[in-house]
Amino acid sequence: ANVPIIVAVNKIDKPEANPSKVLQELLQYDLVCEEFGGDIQAVPVSAKAKTNLDKLLEAIMLQAEIMELKANPNRTAEGIVVEAKLDKGRGPVATILVQRGNMKKGDIIVAGTQWGRVRAMMDERGQTLEEAGPSLPVEVLGLDGAPEPGDQLVVVDNEARAREVTDYRVRLRREKSQIKTSSRTGLENMLAKIKEQKLKEFPFIVKADVQGSAEAITASLGKFANDEVAAKVIHQGVGGITESDVSLAKSTGAIILAFNARAGKPVRDLAESEGVEIRYYSIIYNLLDDVKDILSGMLEPERKETFIGYAEILQVFSISKVGKIAGCRVTEGTIKRGCGVRLLRDNVVIHEGKLSTLKRFKDEVSEVSGGQECGMGFEDYQDIRDGDEIECFEVEIIKRSL
Repeated sequence: ANVPIIVAVNKIDKPEANPSKVLQELLQYDLVCEEFGGDIQAVPVSAKAKTNLDKLLEAIMLQAEIMELKANPNRTAEGIVVEAKLDKGRGPVATILVQRGNMKKGDIIVAGTQWGRVRAMMDERGQTLEEAGPSLPVEVLGLDGAPEPGDQLVVVDNEARAREVTDYRVRLRREKSQIKTSSRTGLENMLAKIKEQKLKEFPFIVKADVQGSAEAITASLGKFANDEVAAKVIHQGVGGITESDVSLAKSTGAIILAFNARAGKPVRDLAESEGVEIRYYSIIYNLLDDVKDILSGMLEPERKETFIGYAEILQVFSISKVGKIAGCRVTEGTIKRGCGVRLLRDNVVIHEGKLSTLKRFKDEVSEVSGGQECGMGFEDYQDIRDGDEIECFEVEIIKRSL
């Protein structure tokens, strides 16, 4: 991102703490601290004991001074959305970092595709503010929906302008998504469709307490994919699970993944009657492990063959009520009753099936070793001749996982 770095080496209150070792290990990432003649500031701190936190703030102020970071407070405010959530009592709440200008209570703001009037502002201690200047993070109430982290925030003159900006951004976002889906044409499109037919996609709906969690989960699920299976998030949102989420899950066959979000009783009853599964999580790793298990279950199991023996047919006997039995000599390995067999004639496979009968003299046996003679019968196959070869193998079905 081409931004300067300040390293805070934490937990120096521990007896075994060794900040120099940490700084040495940073060299492999081309981070050369001032201790080793570089230009990166490093401050050993203890968050628990509050050691050197003042020095860390000094380092940040020094870096800001070197970069000449300045902002004009006497203008309309601009900022960026850091986080957003839906609060049951307060509605959409966005954490905003003001970058330029002064944002005041009552200002009309646009954040991404959401807009509203600033109803209230709180600092990190929950204290109400009347205005927020540059570099101040504040929680803002009054937007008509939860914006996405990274959305730009601007103050506009009136509601008409706010609606105009948000309508334009919604249209732009919709056009971008349409271009994304329709950009492939001709042979590329045909090949993509063929590939998509082989790809099994499992649909999910993600609901979380805050937008950042929903985005992080969606991004993590996007990594669960190979040539055969993939997780597809068809919808992500902030807040409790709604009836429309259940309807969407019903029509698409999706599972609803709720991270620190809940469904009310009417929605739970609807999900139960519609057969929609809602899974609740408070730890992201549990959610990801469950999805991984679901996708692993969709993978075709791996079929591993192990050759266990070869035999040569010396003579074919016809036995009434039984059919043809091959008198064989085991030339290599071991033959086991019930194993898979391939019949070879002039080194060409003419039949693949199972061994139904394995006899040594007149007794049915479980296996015959190399060099011994035996009688073999094949399931639903009679076309055997003297001189044919038999290849015997065992099949192991191995469960696959992502």
